[in-house]
Amino acid sequence: MAASRSGVKSILVVSRLSADGTRVLDEGAMVFDGHDRHQTVEGPKFYKRNGYYYIFAPAGGVEEGWQLVLRSKNIYGPYEEKIVLAQGTTAVNGPHQGGWVDTPTGEDWFVHFQDKGAYGRVVHLQPVRWLGDWPMLGTDLDGDGVGEPVLTYKKPNVGRSWPVATPPDSDEFNGNGLGLQWQWQANPQPNWAFPAGALGFLRVFNVPLPADWRNFWDVPNLLLQKFPAPEFTATTKVTFTPRTDDEETGLIVMGLDYAYVSVKKKPQGLSVSQTIVKDAENGAKGKEGAAVALKGNTFYLRVKVSKDATCVFSYSSDGITFSAVGEPFVARKGKWIGAKVGLFAVRTGRVRETGYADFDWFRVE
Repeated sequence: MAASRSGVKSILVVSRLSADGTRVLDEGAMVFDGHDRHQTVEGPKFYKRNGYYYIFAPAGGVEEGWQLVLRSKNIYGPYEEKIVLAQGTTAVNGPHQGGWVDTPTGEDWFVHFQDKGAYGRVVHLQPVRWLGDWPMLGTDLDGDGVGEPVLTYKKPNVGRSWPVATPPDSDEFNGNGLGLQWQWQANPQPNWAFPAGALGFLRVFNVPLPADWRNFWDVPNLLLQKFPAPEFTATTKVTFTPRTDDEETGLIVMGLDYAYVSVKKKPQGLSVSQTIVKDAENGAKGKEGAAVALKGNTFYLRVKVSKDATCVFSYSSDGITFSAVGEPFVARKGKWIGAKVGLFAVRTGRVRETGYADFDWFRVE
């Protein structure tokens, strides 16, 4: 258990379930207390193999922890314990919250995540060998009996070969639905955006900001996706049609700290600027940089992210020559997630009809 959820920490409890798994039948019995050697033991998985009950449970926290395995021939214990995977000499910190998978071809694997701060919780796959009815995860480089993660290994044998594939990131917005890479900041409402696949863009409306908003941490209509790589450049082409002053659209890197480049309607016309907010979760206000007048309502917004999560924003009127805007910003993770990059359109105050931003495409390189 993790104290953040239950107020009780570092213990594992076994409870009886109904045959269909829908009801808990008893109060549960504690089978392991990790307070002395395995702080924050959590996320357990239960297995049975060769007469042993196994509990796979990470411990030590997501950033610096290790993978613990318990085993017993009685479901209520007592359980033997063994650390089966730790960072060791590798760059994979805190291998955490994983699960054992066996394939039809007889191979065993372990899937887990690594917390990489602004880059989120990255998924890893480790080979598994069984030695004396204990699992050995990854590879034991130093011979101490504790596995270390591998970064390169032959793929699982699943009966055939599969081409290399990566999750989607770029989007031409030529379909009649959002791609699976996109995630709204909160449960979406139907008036936030409409895909227009036949017209080749995504129309995002300048939704009024919440009445009690402090910063974009309180704004639900942010359309975001996870950082796709340690280094990347994201560029989007936008045509902006505001109805009134103070309508705004932009490209944002969102987290506990966040920054964005945006175009805003002012009495004198459209202008582009950068805004940075530090410690957003606690209600901090933003700092907007100097604004630059923008000619025309079609423009390009870009963020370049380097391997240390440093973000540099820029804009262009022609899609060829880009001008930096604002100052470099170091992305920060969100709440139990990594930083995200994406789009928004907002306004202050309510009017009968809001304007909109048509995003022609969003391209990641």
